[in-house]
Amino acid sequence: MSEDCDLIVIGAGMAGVAAANKCGAAGWRVAIVDALPYGGTCALRGCDPKKILRRGAEIMDAARLMQGKGIDPGDLSINWADLMAHKRGFTDPVPDKMEKGLSGNGVETLHGAARFTGDNTLEVDGTAYQSERFLVAAGAMPRPLNFTGADLVIDSTDFLNLEALPKRILFIGGGFVSFEFAHIAARAGANPIIVDRGARPLRGFDPDLVEMLIERGTGIGVVLMRETKIVSVAETNGAFTVEVKSGDQTRTIETDLVVHGAGRVAALADLSLETAKVDYSDKGIVVAPHLQSTTNSTVFAAGDSADTDGMPLTPVAVIEGKVAASNMLKDAQTTPDYAGIPTAVFTVPEVARVGMLESEARDAGHDVDVRFTDTSGWYSNYRIGETSAAAKILVDRSNGKILGAHLFGPEYGELINFFGLAIKLGLAAKQLKSMTAAYPSVGSDLGSLL
Repeated sequence: MSEDCDLIVIGAGMAGVAAANKCGAAGWRVAIVDALPYGGTCALRGCDPKKILRRGAEIMDAARLMQGKGIDPGDLSINWADLMAHKRGFTDPVPDKMEKGLSGNGVETLHGAARFTGDNTLEVDGTAYQSERFLVAAGAMPRPLNFTGADLVIDSTDFLNLEALPKRILFIGGGFVSFEFAHIAARAGANPIIVDRGARPLRGFDPDLVEMLIERGTGIGVVLMRETKIVSVAETNGAFTVEVKSGDQTRTIETDLVVHGAGRVAALADLSLETAKVDYSDKGIVVAPHLQSTTNSTVFAAGDSADTDGMPLTPVAVIEGKVAASNMLKDAQTTPDYAGIPTAVFTVPEVARVGMLESEARDAGHDVDVRFTDTSGWYSNYRIGETSAAAKILVDRSNGKILGAHLFGPEYGELINFFGLAIKLGLAAKQLKSMTAAYPSVGSDLGSLL
């Protein structure tokens, strides 16, 4: 390929790869570049490897829930090194598979750090490229921390590569990363502490169900400190001393590891976007609804690199990557459809959400029928020994349509997808309830939740 392209994609994660493959298959001259191995956060450093590690936690939890009910957990334990090797069995082949797939669609795969040198030019490790269009899909990075000793904190990528799991772990922030990793670590024999600045962790999820999750976590050894901020981290004899402040009270916590779970920002700082006259912030590049930069028409953005209404989720990134590619190919202005996209925190058990929170529905003026059900005693949970599970379904009284669904319990990360489809298609609760599911399955609980 010459150094002149129809499209250059920056970032070989799911959004960038989806767009590059689509445009390459259409016959465009496409190049894609990344300084990291191809595959992006989800496949290599996030969702997928995390859920492989979670499998160990699921097994530990399942055995203990059935203790005295026919299962003797005995000395069952997680072999962390073996579990990590199992994870690498999935992640290690990903980059090569990604590159082969791209090459098969005629996409040139570049490796190195990209930075813009003009409105329609960029440089990759000293080599200049010119393109008619660019798609920025560079993902996100951990939010900078501003306390003394922040350089001693590891991020989620480091945690997912730990060869051995320390006994004491402190997680900073009350979001996805901290809760999911803490639940894994607790089942693997560690003593995790989550330190959160706010009064309410996991703010994007139903507060009533989050409180049930917190109580469930407390029972397996996950400690949550609310309204507490990190003052400093210091290393002492191979361990760490963390100074924290709650109100006027300051205390120190001794731990073996400190993990950053305090949010992420768009990874755009090193791209020299100013040189290309591209406006951006920590939330991503400022784009029109059809994902084109508002200040440089040659640039599009997707996923964590785009400041949109879409949630920071892999499926959303893929949707945006495909929409951006289609808009470039067709010179169109199609906007992504974000309706009915579920999200879940894969603790054990998980908490999931799709659609509006109860407060959002009321603020939007809906006459909300809140259908809350404690499902801890239902057959599907009794069968596995689970004693903490619930659902909250929000229905618009004026038309019977589902406004939101919020679930906490085993396998509810799968059940939430039915509600997502209903919201996307605009189905009424009675229409969804008319589905006949395989019995006995968790899906057969759906009708009773409505």
